[in-house]
Amino acid sequence: MSPQEAVERALALSRTDDCIVIADEASTANLRWAGNTLTTNGVTRSSRLTVIALRDTAGGVAAGVVSRSAVGADGIEDLVRAAEADAAGNEPAEDAAPLITEGAAAGWDDEPAETGIGVYEGFAPALGEAFAAAQAGDRRLYGFANHVLTSTFLGTSAGLRMRHDQPTGLLELNAKGAGGSAWAGVGTSDFTDVDVAALTGGLARRLEWGERRVDLPAGRYETILPPSAVADLMIYLYWSAGAQDALDGRTVFSAPGGGTRVGDRLANLPVTLSSDPAAAGMECAPFLVAHASSRESSVFDNGLALGATDWISDGTLTSLTQTRHSAERTGLPLTPSIDNLAMTGPGGGATLEEMIARTERGLLLTCLWYIREVDPQSLLLTGLTRDGVYLVENGEVVGAVNNFRFNESPVDLLSRLGEVGETGPTLPREWSDYFTRAAMPALRIPDFNMSTVSQAS
Repeated sequence: MSPQEAVERALALSRTDDCIVIADEASTANLRWAGNTLTTNGVTRSSRLTVIALRDTAGGVAAGVVSRSAVGADGIEDLVRAAEADAAGNEPAEDAAPLITEGAAAGWDDEPAETGIGVYEGFAPALGEAFAAAQAGDRRLYGFANHVLTSTFLGTSAGLRMRHDQPTGLLELNAKGAGGSAWAGVGTSDFTDVDVAALTGGLARRLEWGERRVDLPAGRYETILPPSAVADLMIYLYWSAGAQDALDGRTVFSAPGGGTRVGDRLANLPVTLSSDPAAAGMECAPFLVAHASSRESSVFDNGLALGATDWISDGTLTSLTQTRHSAERTGLPLTPSIDNLAMTGPGGGATLEEMIARTERGLLLTCLWYIREVDPQSLLLTGLTRDGVYLVENGEVVGAVNNFRFNESPVDLLSRLGEVGETGPTLPREWSDYFTRAAMPALRIPDFNMSTVSQAS
C-alpha cells in the first residue's frame, strides 16, 4: 500500500468528527570511515503513519494522536481506533481551531522520493583522494556522511491533500594528528556542493596550528565564533522563541510586567535572523506539518502556509514562533516555525580569514558541544569548546590553547557584537541531528566568557 493509499484508507475508516493523517516515507544512505578507511555503508527505508482524531465535545474539540512505524494495510484500522480512543479520553484542546482547507502541493499521486548510495557518486572519489592525502601527511580522518530523503503526505477530512519531499544531508569530518584534533562539517541537500578538498585542507591547517600549545586561564577573551558555533547558539535562541511561553513570563522574550519583548532592540548591530521555506540551498516544507501539539505547534494548524519571516530585523525582535492559538492570545501576527535559519549582518561582511587578520589578540573557536540551558529567563547557556581553540596574535594564529567551559546567553551576545562576518551555509555541531539547514556569519565578541578551564580533549 502506498503512503497516499494509507492516508485515504485511514480517513475513510475514521468515525470521529474530523481526522488528520500524516504519512512519512523515508530512505537513508550513509557512509562511515575511520583511520582513512571506509568502514561501513548502507541504505535503509522507514515509514510512519500518524492519525489525529478530532472529537467535538460540549466544551470544544478533543484530539487524540497515535503514531506508528511500518503500518501495513491490515494495521491501519487498529491505528485509527487507537487514535479515536485517545481522543475519547482527552479533555478539549486549548489550541483547537478549524482545519485548514486551502492549500495546494503538486505531485500527490507521484511515487515517494528515494535516495541511495548513488547520491555519493561525486563525493566518494573525492573522499578517497582525501584519505590518500591524509595518509601521506600523517593524519587520520574519521567521520560520516548521511543523506535522508523523506516524502510527507498530509491529508485531512476537510479535503486537504499536500505533499513535500525533503532531502537532508550532512557531512562531519574529524582529523587527528600531532596537532590534536580538528572538526569540519557541512549540511547539503545532495552532496554535489560539498568541497571535500577545501574541508580537509582546512583541517590540515588547523592541525598545523595545534602543533604549538599554549595554556590560558579562564576569563573573558575577544573571541571569533565561526559560523558553526554561531548556528548552535542562534538555533537555541530560535527554539526558545515561542510566543506562548514569552507571554506567560517564562523566557528571555517575556516583557517585564507582562506581554512579550517584540519591538525591543536586542542587537547593537543591525543583524537579521530569518527563515524562508524557499531560501536557496535550504529549501524546506512550505506548509506546516505537526505530528503532535505542544506550546510551539498545533495539530490543528496542519497545512498552514509558511512564508519568509524575520525573527530579528536590523537588530530588533520582530516575531516569535506562533500557532493560531498563541497568535490570538498575543495579538501578534501569525508566524509559525520554519525548518531553516539564517543570520545576516550589515553589508557583505568580512571572511573568517579577514577577521583573523584584524585581530590583535584573541581566540578562534572551532565548535561548541554539550550545550545546556542554565536560566531560561536570560537564556544563559553553558557548554564546552571542542576540536581546537586557537590563539590569534597580531593577525596570525600562533598556536592551540586548552579547552574551556563557557557561560553565555545568545541574546546577551547580540547586544555585545564587535563584528559580523559574511554569511554562508554551515552545519551546527551540537544540533546536527535535528537541524541542518542554516546559514550564519562568523561573529567577533569582545568579551566572550570562558568561565573555567576544561580538561576535555
